[in-house]
Amino acid sequence: MAKSKPATGTTANRGGAARSSEAPRPIEEERALDTKEARQERKQRVLTQGQPALVGNIADAVTVKSLNLFYVIAPDGQLPVKGDHGFGLYLNDCRFLSGYEIRIADAAPLPLATSAEQGYRALFELTNPDLHLDEGKLVPKEKLGVRWERVLDAEQTTVHERMTLRNFGEEAYELPVTLLFHAGFEDIFNVRELLKGAPGKSAAPDWRDGRLQFVYHGADGLRRTVTIQFSPAPHAMKECAATFRINVPPRSSETIAVSIILGEEAEKAAGKRPMVQQFTGVDDLAVGLREDSENWTRQHTKLQSDSLLLNSVVDRSLRDLGTLRSQLADRLYIAAGVPWFVALFGRDSLIVALEMLAFQPNIATETLRLLASYQGRSVDRWRDEQPGKILHELRVGELAHVGEIPHTPFYGTVDATPLFLLLLGRLADWTGDLALFDELRDPVERALTWIAEYGDISGNGYVEYQSESEKGLVNQGWKDSGDAIVRADGNLATPPIALVEVQGYVFAAKHAIARLFERAGEHERAVRLRSEADALKARFNRDFWCEEQGTFALALEAHGRQAAVVSSNPGQALWTGIADENKAHRSVARLMKDDMFNGWGVRTLSTAERRYNPVGYHLGTVWPHDNALLAAGFRRYGEDEAALRVFTAIMEAAMHYRHHRLPEAMAGFPREDFQVPVRYPVACHPQAWAAGAVPFLVSTCLGLEPHGFVDQLRIERPLLPDFVDRIRLCGLRVGRGTADLEFRRTSEGTDVVVHAAHGGLKVDVVR
Repeated sequence: MAKSKPATGTTANRGGAARSSEAPRPIEEERALDTKEARQERKQRVLTQGQPALVGNIADAVTVKSLNLFYVIAPDGQLPVKGDHGFGLYLNDCRFLSGYEIRIADAAPLPLATSAEQGYRALFELTNPDLHLDEGKLVPKEKLGVRWERVLDAEQTTVHERMTLRNFGEEAYELPVTLLFHAGFEDIFNVRELLKGAPGKSAAPDWRDGRLQFVYHGADGLRRTVTIQFSPAPHAMKECAATFRINVPPRSSETIAVSIILGEEAEKAAGKRPMVQQFTGVDDLAVGLREDSENWTRQHTKLQSDSLLLNSVVDRSLRDLGTLRSQLADRLYIAAGVPWFVALFGRDSLIVALEMLAFQPNIATETLRLLASYQGRSVDRWRDEQPGKILHELRVGELAHVGEIPHTPFYGTVDATPLFLLLLGRLADWTGDLALFDELRDPVERALTWIAEYGDISGNGYVEYQSESEKGLVNQGWKDSGDAIVRADGNLATPPIALVEVQGYVFAAKHAIARLFERAGEHERAVRLRSEADALKARFNRDFWCEEQGTFALALEAHGRQAAVVSSNPGQALWTGIADENKAHRSVARLMKDDMFNGWGVRTLSTAERRYNPVGYHLGTVWPHDNALLAAGFRRYGEDEAALRVFTAIMEAAMHYRHHRLPEAMAGFPREDFQVPVRYPVACHPQAWAAGAVPFLVSTCLGLEPHGFVDQLRIERPLLPDFVDRIRLCGLRVGRGTADLEFRRTSEGTDVVVHAAHGGLKVDVVR
């Protein structure tokens, strides 16, 4: 697919966003904007909220995306013109179009079915209520069909739409069809209601030559536009509405084509790029997009099984990751999730790359190179930047450009840096190649230095975090909402905070990088890193273990006090191998009790804790990616039954979601209460590390252990969950070779058949 370019007349900033060199803000405004108190106040509002967005429920939203252009649509195909909601047409952290409604004879059509299976294309089937036309004529309900197709063209930043009105009746109808629009040009942080007020100015809507245009003059010097053109031309044009008179013969159909063109360019260059396009056939455009999607899936290890559900979920996972591909300048990356997190994230990008190593190791290669290019170089308290630190989040919208938020990029994450090192080591296990390690040697050294010098705030040997914000607690682990890290008494933990799973990440990262130093001939460095990791493990098992709870504490807060609540975080620590054997087994037993395991997976927080909330973002919800990492931890310590139970639960949850797409999170209500997973109201879908969860569960339960440097694949204690009897993997890459493998259930366990092994790859099965 062709890639978009920076807008004409702009310069690309380090984040790849178009930033104008024209019309700087007055110095008085800059000084007022940049006062320490004002900046910290804004940062507190943005980074301490308890959920990702404060808008209404989007659990049933239909989402489609192509590169940086994405659409979030209500189930009836509409974008409400009034009210606070998250629906809209978005580009580069801005919601350009926030309202879009269709009325037939002043009535809204009724939804019948929706689909967005292909990721870049949405289809809505609607019908009519009773319609009262002129002269008392009635169109009885369900006599009309409205087929509404939308296809995204990221190269032209355009949505091409086709509304087909079909008359299933026996007489002709002349129908007044009105399309109503609203363009607010809100920054994503305004849409999420984390900040109030847009700093720029909107012009009045304008009709020219049958086209409707909205214009916004951003405070960042960018002119953003929405141009809407129609075929046929509207019969009436008024303010933000286009009205057509459509004559539909019996058993026939008529079509309205709509193109919505988004523009973003420097003010001085405005008007040079025509906001007019030839109408593109929806079907022709979809053919090219479909081929791009198929090319993406063909690049991955192919999975086939006798379970239609597993085949469908894995296929959906791969396609969702393809949908989440986004663009930063001329580089592609996988965004964290639609709609709130279509941006480059450190932790999310690294974890999904880890999840996908068995299916597509190139994701890891691209992710490591991109994140290394943004690695922290200096101390910047506003952005929480420190030398060697890997970024948390990069934004390219108006509020980022004018300094209202610190995401330029923002480095407020404690775990991305060790995860960066861990991914590099795990990737080398699969590829058997030191080339990327050699290429990234300087970023590796800086990351290790950050862990030793900046990460250990208290000097106690643990990697901790403490926000520079004096007015609010900002959490910087994967549970990064402001109320996520709590004590048993229900109060928030006091920083500096050392999270349980982060210590595991550091432990595993040092061992992974030590192996690479060993391969590179630097034996003393490898020995030193292993010694540091082993010393960390000894301290960890002493200081984090909570005998009363029978598992590890969520965190150590100020003065080494335990945040002694039962949470899912220790399960991720097990994944890294930092736990002593007996403590690991007891932790698994504790995590699988009913107050933690709700039937769809392990909750983020026990129902017995004072802060438990089944719809709290990190206070009792169930996250697919979290459960995938937990299952890997269970397997690491031989707790196979628990791992398979988690795998089965996540798969059964996927059955209840449209297209078998796992969302970011599910509510924590017990399975027996409703027999279906309760949707978390503002969960992202698709979401990257949720999409990677099932592929990772597959590779975990099949026992895939790569040793790429010696061209060997070890398959350790292969398991199949109860819902599948056969899995075949084709084109699995390890070292210089590939393998085609089949796993079959037998009366004695799981047999492994090597159908093919190329490139000198050896496959050994260990039971």
